[in-house]
Amino acid sequence: MKSTFSSTRFGLMVGIGGGVPSEEADVRLGDVVVSKPYDTHPGVVQYDSGKATESGFKRTGVLQMPPIVLLNAVANLQAMRLRGKGRLLEYLSKLVSLPQFSRETAGDDLLFEAEYDHMGGATCGMCSTERTISRETRVQEIVVVHHGTIASGNQLMRSATERERVSAELGGVLCFEMEAAGLMNTFPCLVVRGICDYADSHKNKRWQAYAAATAAAYAKEVLSVIPPAEVAKTHTMDEAIRETAG
Repeated sequence: MKSTFSSTRFGLMVGIGGGVPSEEADVRLGDVVVSKPYDTHPGVVQYDSGKATESGFKRTGVLQMPPIVLLNAVANLQAMRLRGKGRLLEYLSKLVSLPQFSRETAGDDLLFEAEYDHMGGATCGMCSTERTISRETRVQEIVVVHHGTIASGNQLMRSATERERVSAELGGVLCFEMEAAGLMNTFPCLVVRGICDYADSHKNKRWQAYAAATAAAYAKEVLSVIPPAEVAKTHTMDEAIRETAG
């Protein structure tokens, strides 16, 4: 792609991921998670890359943080949202008007206890609702945008206990996914994930279309607030990679 579109400055990696709900971050199905540097992490962490040592598993390698022009756009949107000026729901409404992307088609948002495994089947119809975690009903915000660490790995995360363990080790993760780590150092980008499950054994595909729609709507919102002049001042991908390597 870089050879075909040599003037490309940055990209948005938009897709779905598994959310990590916690007391600090009320992540729910259909929410959006955006990679943003937090503490010592650059926005995306490859949690399964490292080496075994006598003291345990040690993660190695450092991924690049998103380009400044994209981080500035994210900060701008955060400020706009506080003033009630965001356009996320406006953009989302055009997608969810299509039946396959509607929230109603996705079904109920069920968060099961971490120790309770899926009982089988393509949906959670056989799982006990008595083992779900009760959460307050959202009154105003249909979609919440969360900013912080995204954990990227080579295998699909589908264990709630492992999800909690890795998140605790990394100081709080917002979602898990499988693609970003392989691109962050060669493709300057912002990672945007719509939450389609809770990275546990209860995974199914019912929320995937709606989650993809919320991520796409946010990506459009990001692009809408980036001034063309800022794009022109940003290094091309090849220039940015050479600068980082040097």
